[in-house]
Amino acid sequence: MGDILMAFRRALGSLAGPGMFWHLVWPTLSALLLWGVLGIAFWTAAASWLAGSLGTLAWLEGSDWAQPASAAMLFAVHVLMALILVPLVYATAVVLAAGIAVPLMLERLGETEYADLDRRHGGSIAGSVGNAAGAFGLWLAGSLLTLPLWLVPGLGVVVSLILSAWLNQRAFRYDAMMEHADAGEMRAFFARERGRLYLVGLAAAALAYVPVINLVAPAYAGLVFVHFSLGELRRSRGVHP
Repeated sequence: MGDILMAFRRALGSLAGPGMFWHLVWPTLSALLLWGVLGIAFWTAAASWLAGSLGTLAWLEGSDWAQPASAAMLFAVHVLMALILVPLVYATAVVLAAGIAVPLMLERLGETEYADLDRRHGGSIAGSVGNAAGAFGLWLAGSLLTLPLWLVPGLGVVVSLILSAWLNQRAFRYDAMMEHADAGEMRAFFARERGRLYLVGLAAAALAYVPVINLVAPAYAGLVFVHFSLGELRRSRGVHP
């Protein structure tokens, strides 16, 4: 647990580097812009489709409860869509951070805080993009399969946290190691640290529900994974900073 907390602390310290804060912010801003445009264009149609999928209130037609019940259902649909939008924005920002922002931040950290680590290039930018896209696809499939659980109060948020934690560790663990570890070291690290990687991902996913902090949570998660992973790589090689 101490190593995980240290990674979060070191990630904060890294923000003082040139350009680091911008890479922390732009993935979420881009994701918000994307889903904002899609929301403006398709919100009404999506709400109507979702309301229809949840069933009709035909059995209340003609009663005094028909209009209030319809209004309540429509309100619930809009609330549900707003809640679903949070993990969608987060996951999109994670993909952007994993594919672009984190590799750029890693380059900077590799020249400063981890200059003592040899670069063995076990991964590549193409591999990073492919890994992030594949992780997003699996996350999306899991999200669609668990969509009915959002109808149970509170359960949807729990499921979202679990899926986001998985997405974090799957997307960022590759980026964190791709420059400095060789392929064998990467495989061994992923297998050995699976539990702790998921714990880092879960802690980072929870930040997505904290106002203001959620604007930087996706890329900050990537930065935490970089520090945690390279710190462990440094220890496994017996390198002392």
